[in-house]
Amino acid sequence: MSFPRPEFMRMALGFARRGVGRTSPNPAVGAVLVRKGKVVGAGYHRAAGMPHAEIVALRDAGAAARGADLYVTLEPCVHTGRTGPCTGAIIAAGVKRVAAAMQDPNPLVSGKGFRVLRRAGIPVVRGLMEEEARSLNRPYCRWIVSGRPFVTLKLAVSVDGQIASASGDSRWISGEAARKMVHRMRSEADAVLIGGETFRRDAPLLTSRIRGGRNPKRVILTSGIAGVARNGRFLEAGGEVIVAAPRSVPRKEVERFRSLGIRVLLLPARKGRVEAGAFLDSLGREGITSLLAEGGGKTAGWLVEAGAVDRYVFFLSPLILGEGVRSIAGFAARRVKEGRRLMITRIARTGGDLMVVAEPSPAV
Repeated sequence: MSFPRPEFMRMALGFARRGVGRTSPNPAVGAVLVRKGKVVGAGYHRAAGMPHAEIVALRDAGAAARGADLYVTLEPCVHTGRTGPCTGAIIAAGVKRVAAAMQDPNPLVSGKGFRVLRRAGIPVVRGLMEEEARSLNRPYCRWIVSGRPFVTLKLAVSVDGQIASASGDSRWISGEAARKMVHRMRSEADAVLIGGETFRRDAPLLTSRIRGGRNPKRVILTSGIAGVARNGRFLEAGGEVIVAAPRSVPRKEVERFRSLGIRVLLLPARKGRVEAGAFLDSLGREGITSLLAEGGGKTAGWLVEAGAVDRYVFFLSPLILGEGVRSIAGFAARRVKEGRRLMITRIARTGGDLMVVAEPSPAV
């Protein structure tokens, strides 16, 4: 029987997707054990500190793991963290062969897990459905290599590029289907970001209101923290709240916020604005691997100008607002060639809206 077989790696990827948004700062990983063409064990990593996918699959298979082929979406770990090394368990269980979709970019693991298995006499094949596996764990890969989160900028915009009317009203530019998708995006993100001005004006909860969803950490970026904590509903919604502000904010205000259970990150700033690099580094140290930026326009412009956006998700509504609140403010290209050129990776209908997903174009 041929090895490896794509259908079993596809199954492992399906298991891995169940952990997306729940394993941070660990990657989402799935594993399947196959013996004589039949699945004898399967599982996925549920949360940091819990057994890795390989261990779950081995326990599920029991004695049937001996002589079985292991399909796993990421190179098995070889180091001891909060759990023991998976390579040792794989060898002890008598697994016959291993197919891994991709190598782990973590320097503690990268290539070492494969070498340990091969030295133990277990053949290893890597690269089966690697693109799908990398796509699944782009936030983890970005964070483990750079120490910064993968940044997604989400914007619900009218066809003429506004995120709110001239009076500041933004409810609702996008339709119900698009809003449900945003709640799903929140559930899969480690943290959601908005600017202080948007927080004070719109008083959003930033929670994930879908069945089985989880609430991300909620981050407010502001040049001055006075007034940020007045939204009682926001604090009562549950989940960790982080306020990122310049180091120059009054110490008394900082202590008052901390007494409310709000984490305050005091960061370097220029002209009263937190430096984007310092901000992302700080979130990375918090173990945040994925950041969903929801607005407003000034926060979006701040991220775009810094070149900090990894993925753009536009929900384009068939609506004309004319004069209003710009979707990206504070960033201005003097000439067309100085603009941020994007590469569209996906276009889909979302109810009555159009979802456009794009990424920064590779440098020419």
